[in-house]
Amino acid sequence: MPLTVNPNVFITCAITGSGNTQDRSPEVPRSPKEIAASAIAAAKAGAAIVHCHVRDPETGVASRDPKLYRELTDRIRDSRTDVVLNLTAGMGGDMVFGPPSAPLPLDKSTDMASAETRMEPIAECLPEICTLDCGTMNFAEADYVMTNTPGMLRAMGGMMTALGVKPEIEAFDTGHLWFAKELVTEGVLSSPALVQLCMGVPWGAPNDLNTYMAMVNNIPDNWYWSSFSIGRHQMPYVAASVLAGGNVRVGLEDNLWLEKGVLATNEALVKKAATIIQAMGSTLMNPQQVRDQLGLTKRSPR
Repeated sequence: MPLTVNPNVFITCAITGSGNTQDRSPEVPRSPKEIAASAIAAAKAGAAIVHCHVRDPETGVASRDPKLYRELTDRIRDSRTDVVLNLTAGMGGDMVFGPPSAPLPLDKSTDMASAETRMEPIAECLPEICTLDCGTMNFAEADYVMTNTPGMLRAMGGMMTALGVKPEIEAFDTGHLWFAKELVTEGVLSSPALVQLCMGVPWGAPNDLNTYMAMVNNIPDNWYWSSFSIGRHQMPYVAASVLAGGNVRVGLEDNLWLEKGVLATNEALVKKAATIIQAMGSTLMNPQQVRDQLGLTKRSPR
């Protein structure tokens, strides 16, 4: 497939994520107030979309408390900052086994929730976009499995469609794209769909360009997509995404460093990505242009 540079690119900033990064950098926001402030700064730096998780304000540990999502959403909307809000629906699918010699009972850190519970913050806050992790995978740690069964994904995808919230399909491997296309065929999700290619996350799609282009080539031509990689590969994948015709994601969820020895902020990562995109001759899309392209409806403050 010949490379076709995307002339109009939107940036998504993944603000904080759910990984245990809260004690690795003081720049990782914890409270809804801090996460909202970081999201607003990222938007002002050029991010058209902000992708948000919430954390316990005291410990920094990832949470799926709907009250924290409500506070975060209200703070962003009340600021009158024009940005597309993308909330995670990925929490509640964490299965942690015991050691190989005794896998059951499951470890106490297991967090398996119903589709309705996982979707509660989405139904409460009605963001323009929410994520749908489109498959199950071994995820970094030895005995942890990110669990998203076909039945769970059909249920959650149907709820997103009914709520009028655009699913962002998180694809960590080619099979996830395969199932995403099945969900569209079944009418669970509408077309054109929105995909986020998640590269280099152990143990999903490996971080190499052959695998990356295989993922890109499996996305239907009329769908919209973005991609990212983690750690030091985050900025090279900004260029790769634009070269391959896609959009861009950066942020502290995926990478804590601006350069060697220099801790990043979300604002600084967005600015660096914007510089790369514009140096390649592409322009940055603003939030309203993204809404028009993806068919999103801006929600007003409550």
